Amino acid sequence: MKKEVQLDGRKYRLIREYKEGFHLEDVINKYTEYFYDFDYIFGDYSYDKLRLKGFYKKENPSCRKFNTIDDLDSYIRNYCAFECCYFLLEKLD
Repeated sequence: MKKEVQLDGRKYRLIREYKEGFHLEDVINKYTEYFYDFDYIFGDYSYDKLRLKGFYKKENPSCRKFNTIDDLDSYIRNYCAFECCYFLLEKLD
């Protein structure tokens, strides 16, 4: 899988995808400068609409309990629609 993509000149690698949940055009339309600083971007589909959330590596000084990548599986269980399709991008630069 390890597909690489560019968003606003920033490089990301697709490291996780469930149910073919990655659609580049949707991500491009939803991606804003808000996500520039995050180490990861998680996207899931709820009611056919893409939702994005940023996560940090725990070593990142901006990391807090609610946005650590270590809690991604818990986030999916608690905040995403059951069996929704989703993806995870890791920032490369």
